[in-house]
Amino acid sequence: MLKKAKTSVLWFAAYLLLASSYLGFSDQLSARDWRTASREPAGLAPDPAATREAVVQVYAARAVGWRGYFGVHTWIAAKPSGAESFTVYEVIGYRLRRTGTSVVVHQRAPDGFWFGNRPELLSDVRGTGVDEVIHRIEAAVQTYPYATRYRVWPGPNSNTFTAYVLRAAPELRVDLPPTAIGKDYFGGLPVDRTPSGTGFQLNLLGAVGVLGGIEEGIEVNFLGLTLGVDPRNFALKLPLIGSLGLSGKVEPMRLGGNDQGVGGSQSQDP
Repeated sequence: MLKKAKTSVLWFAAYLLLASSYLGFSDQLSARDWRTASREPAGLAPDPAATREAVVQVYAARAVGWRGYFGVHTWIAAKPSGAESFTVYEVIGYRLRRTGTSVVVHQRAPDGFWFGNRPELLSDVRGTGVDEVIHRIEAAVQTYPYATRYRVWPGPNSNTFTAYVLRAAPELRVDLPPTAIGKDYFGGLPVDRTPSGTGFQLNLLGAVGVLGGIEEGIEVNFLGLTLGVDPRNFALKLPLIGSLGLSGKVEPMRLGGNDQGVGGSQSQDP
């Protein structure tokens, strides 16, 4: 039994080395100090001044520092019809100590680098009906139950917040990355809908559980690490690394029967 334990540790160490090498070569993590790291737009969002229609986008980027090797930070950006700026909704842990709430609602570049780490667009929904979606997003932000709590693992954290809000806006059909640690935390309830609204998940405090959905495929969560398959995109979901498989550029999806692309289902973990 001791020999099996040593073998398991060696395999895990080898996987950690592989994942670290992958992240190093994939340009997902910035080596710059967070104080001077870029927050500039990545060119993934439309110009709000030139875009009159309503827009909602969802993003993910590797977390800051050592946490970036394990997971991503996610956020939602919304622009109502006629608005000349985006509002970004996210949870930031250190803000809890400063303001008494971890929920941050502010105007910033929706596609800004996350302290030097390039964002990945997960969903882009525009047009007729999106203003109603934005109203539900705003209402969910106001009712987020963990605004005065924050825990990196297993949650509640920034990904817990994004998953909670997304459940109120299933039109976005977002498949949060397997590296979005905390997305499976939903308090004492053992069962809930998946963030995409296309399936259900069973989980115990974000630490152990299973998930099945049309957008997400099948996932197994153990101690915050996710392993799964996504048949729609022929993708394998791996801890630390993310999703590996077919992916494509996320095109705007228009509600009201005028689709011009697919939103979250084409995205790949950053």
